[in-house]
Amino acid sequence: MMANSPGKPHPIGQFDTEDGFLVIGGVRLDRLAARVGRTPFYAYDRAHISRRIRQLKRSLPKNIHLHYAVKANPMPAVVGHIAPQVDGLDVASGREMNAALNAGMEPALISFAGPGKSVTEIEQAVAAGITVNLESAVELGRVEKAGKRLSLRPRVAVRVNPDFSLRASGMHMGGGPQQFGIDAARVPEILGRIGRAGLDFQGFHIFAGSQNLRADLLIEAQAKTVDLALALAKRAPGPVRHINIGGGFGIPYFPNDRSLDLRAVGRALAASRDRVEAALPQARLVVELGRYIVGEAGVYVCRVVDRKTSGGETFLVTDGGLHHHLAASGNFGQTIRRNYPLAIGNRMNEERRKTVNVVGPLCTPLDLLGSKVDLPPARVGDLVVVFQSGAYGKTASPTAFLSHPEPEEVLV
Repeated sequence: MMANSPGKPHPIGQFDTEDGFLVIGGVRLDRLAARVGRTPFYAYDRAHISRRIRQLKRSLPKNIHLHYAVKANPMPAVVGHIAPQVDGLDVASGREMNAALNAGMEPALISFAGPGKSVTEIEQAVAAGITVNLESAVELGRVEKAGKRLSLRPRVAVRVNPDFSLRASGMHMGGGPQQFGIDAARVPEILGRIGRAGLDFQGFHIFAGSQNLRADLLIEAQAKTVDLALALAKRAPGPVRHINIGGGFGIPYFPNDRSLDLRAVGRALAASRDRVEAALPQARLVVELGRYIVGEAGVYVCRVVDRKTSGGETFLVTDGGLHHHLAASGNFGQTIRRNYPLAIGNRMNEERRKTVNVVGPLCTPLDLLGSKVDLPPARVGDLVVVFQSGAYGKTASPTAFLSHPEPEEVLV
């Protein structure tokens, strides 16, 4: 990594600067833009990803297995970089499954979750030896049929919809009516069917919510998750080999956000691990993280193509926008729109600030990357950088909207 040159750092601080330019993966932003060949693009810093994984392994107790949720960033180069550093991969589609297998992860360490898996995807997973997280009784029947067609014994786990959710999470994935998983009260019936079908039962996947910065609430949800898994294990058709308690670890996006107290979460997980090891000696306790591993390692870069004034306000018009980065536009999970941290990536040392709006080229007022943000005076040709963009960026965005070109992606 290059050393910081004098000047004001960018809003988050995880990247260096050199002569007023942001540095990503050891490459100055102007050189990186030239290397990519065009804007807009996403850039992911491989060293940052590796540091985050090392931090997790230091902070989580021994014998906690760390899985990467590929849906957070399925770029094949990113998955290939992460795979050797974690204990497993979790996928949510056939294409993600192929990315995980191509990364060299052992099939037995890959699990497949998500409602509405197609018959073809289920057959792919059974053929590969991947664990299918069952989301319904219908899915169970499809897995059983795939096993018979292929003369294989499918590996399965049960995704449980718990009767609680992760409070203060960005997105609730459990508790109450859900399209995800099987209601906890119905799980014993499903476990009985798995046993009668002779499937290779692996364990449980219980995920209560995502994007949480409150260690106390994460700890509470994790303890409840382990309680539920241990209770359901009494009805299991065979030894429980894994309990995936999901993730939910959040990253700070906005000025008042505080980073998650990872050490506190780790201390509490040690107690949960001990309980699982005492009750289910063959089971491993799995934490599945996506955003927390890659979110802060990525930036989205677009170029100012016009600067205009309207009604006394200044607008920086860029060649990027919501079609590439729906989350930064405020249209993916935000109830009240707030700005992702922004910078002019080639003017990192400038102290002067001007309040501007940063917009994209689309014919909709929703195409807004920054509302009334204070940035250095920018000119046509300057590079706008959106931080915290390593997770749920390109693949969570309507890239075909208005038929503009898709952004490039690079791992540096």
